[in-house]
Amino acid sequence: MADKVLQQAKENMEKAIDNLQRHLGQIRAGRANASLLDRVSVVYYGVPTPLNQLASITIPEARVLMIKPFDKTMLPEIEKSILASDIGITPTNDGSVVRLVIPQLTEERRKELAKEVGKDSETAKIAVRNARREAMDEYKKQEKNSEITEDDLRTAEKDIQELTDKYTEKIEQISSDKENELLEM
Repeated sequence: MADKVLQQAKENMEKAIDNLQRHLGQIRAGRANASLLDRVSVVYYGVPTPLNQLASITIPEARVLMIKPFDKTMLPEIEKSILASDIGITPTNDGSVVRLVIPQLTEERRKELAKEVGKDSETAKIAVRNARREAMDEYKKQEKNSEITEDDLRTAEKDIQELTDKYTEKIEQISSDKENELLEM
């Protein structure tokens, strides 16, 4: 029973890490990153379809995303969807591919984005601490119902704290890497 609680806490902490990485992947760092287009949907035969299912997305240069649709007739729709999205980059269409040139960031904007990374990392840490609290509550409930002994409770508390520390370190490393990427000129 205690293993299930620890496993559930670990899964919840993994979800927090995945969510953080997804959020950080969508922050423009002045470099091309295909995850920038993850939220863009294109209306394809009346159905909103993710862009990455309609086209291949490549990075021919450090600051350029190239979108090559499988169906060339979708170029205007892809262009329209990118313009309607919140990524803030104007696409250029040359008749066979759509190019997105990622603009350089100003130092002020880099600092703003670094603060945003800090907020996202704090949100992830809160999610990890909530997973720890839920696991601890479950262990205490089991101890109260005499399902586990007091010694098992202490061992479980130690295990869950080690897990929490491990995931908190991961979050700090991920956010530190992203901040360095943003602040590097």
